[in-house]
Amino acid sequence: MKLIFLGPPGAGKGTQAERIAERYEIAHISTGDMLRSEIRNATPLGAAAKAYIDRGELVPDDVIIGMVEKRIQAADCKNGFLLDGFPRTTAQADSLGKLTDIDAVVDIEVPFERLVARICGRRMCPDCGAAYHVSYHTADTCDRCGAKLYQRDDDREETVQNRLVVYEAKTAPLIAYYEERDTLIKIDGDQAIDSVTDSIVKGLSK
Repeated sequence: MKLIFLGPPGAGKGTQAERIAERYEIAHISTGDMLRSEIRNATPLGAAAKAYIDRGELVPDDVIIGMVEKRIQAADCKNGFLLDGFPRTTAQADSLGKLTDIDAVVDIEVPFERLVARICGRRMCPDCGAAYHVSYHTADTCDRCGAKLYQRDDDREETVQNRLVVYEAKTAPLIAYYEERDTLIKIDGDQAIDSVTDSIVKGLSK
């Protein structure tokens, strides 16, 4: 099974992608995680990508597509994969289509105002990578390892607003792109996490 998860920043793609990838025993490929790893390791790619990410802009296509092409050839993708955060434009979708076929595209939809609250309230652990939200986690330290939590630069309100504008302009057209190819499954993402997962499983079973 080869899947794509679409949805604006804060829609819960990462959480649902992990669940679905585990359920169907396919590789979970997050381009965001791949890029952040490069940034943490201070690679040339990471340095170039960070400037774009901190401004809430998309990393150039050639950088992302090269990373994805290499990744989907890995051994853990033999049974399939789930792309989380890619493609983000119709140009990237065209490039992906030349590399591999896609079985289904899941579009997780959440109202704009809910997205801003979700993203700006996120806090991350710099050591173990755990994620929290201020709505339920009031401490400024990680429950897992005790490290001091921080807010990612791309989770600050001004950047979030820009990220959503960029998404609407460049990524939302992918919905029409995959609708035309009869591979799109629309999911209400403004539900409890388990309910969203159940909706996705039902959609894929069809």
